[in-house]
Amino acid sequence: MIKEKIEYIASIAVPPGETLKEQIDSMGMTQVELAKRTGLTTKHINEIIKGKSPITQETSLKLEYVLGIPASFWNNLEANYQETKARIKAREEINNEMVIAREVPYPEIAKLGWIPSTRDIEEKVMNLRTFFGVASLNLLPETIKGAFAFRISEKYEASNYSLATWLRKGEIEAERIATETFNKSKLKKLIPKFRELTLEAPDVFYPKMVELCASCGIALVLVPHISKTYACGATNWVKSDRAIVQLSVRGARADIFWFTFFHEIAHIILHDRKEFHLQESKSGVCIEDEADNQAGNWLIPPEEYGKFVSTASYSHRENILLFAEQIDIHPCIVVGRLLHDKKIEYHQYNDLRPSFVIVSNKK
Repeated sequence: MIKEKIEYIASIAVPPGETLKEQIDSMGMTQVELAKRTGLTTKHINEIIKGKSPITQETSLKLEYVLGIPASFWNNLEANYQETKARIKAREEINNEMVIAREVPYPEIAKLGWIPSTRDIEEKVMNLRTFFGVASLNLLPETIKGAFAFRISEKYEASNYSLATWLRKGEIEAERIATETFNKSKLKKLIPKFRELTLEAPDVFYPKMVELCASCGIALVLVPHISKTYACGATNWVKSDRAIVQLSVRGARADIFWFTFFHEIAHIILHDRKEFHLQESKSGVCIEDEADNQAGNWLIPPEEYGKFVSTASYSHRENILLFAEQIDIHPCIVVGRLLHDKKIEYHQYNDLRPSFVIVSNKK
């Protein structure tokens, strides 16, 4: 027979003062008399009986002399009382956090290996505390309000807790990457090199991207997309000299991956290290639009692109391939830009927009 361990937690904590009152009542001793015999005030004795004051070790010795009951008995009563109170409070906190735990896509991230699999809601709460590195899930809203610049599709309503989960996984993965101190000048000089990598295969370009980013103070991490995030990428400053660029490869299209990467790099170069805002800027220009424009210009020189679309030569596949070759970029970048600008239909030239799988971070 398999014996299961059953943990019992009392619904109420009984103060040791109740036992003390029963004892002195049985002896015909009043609280006033007990106070005189122990040297404590009557008020103090009354507070002990009501559970408002603890039985200290010094008090337990006094009770031993007066009542003839070992100090260890009173100390154990007090210790058990305090432990029961703590457990009841912990249970109440867990009950409150269960609501938040249900907002997290737990089965999904457990399947990804991010967190232990369990059906027990209390275990989920405790596992999530460890995952997020917080003492209580109630603290998550403050964590979510951190300095992140999200790329979220406006067509869908994202979940704050799903986003927090995805971003936290990025932080965990970034901790494994050693980086140099952030160097904006070096990062700017690497833009042409990043463009060249669009012509390489994923197993070639991704390790190089991680290495190049680390050399200028950026931890590049790839975290699988999870439900209700709709995020392609995010930028997070861990501290002033180290940033995290997090990508999801949502949709797995090469052009989306590359544009998102350059978009996040644009955030790092153009905007403040400490403050990131989603669709908000004091200058009146959306920082997301600003990053989009910069990313687009890095990938395809605006003058060259203007000439290309002005002739409508994009209506022929051969011209797209030729233009991409002339500006030393993968054809998917050109097709993605044409789609974004509504120059072509979504079904056109999809064979030039490869999908890929990047094997990167360990679980």
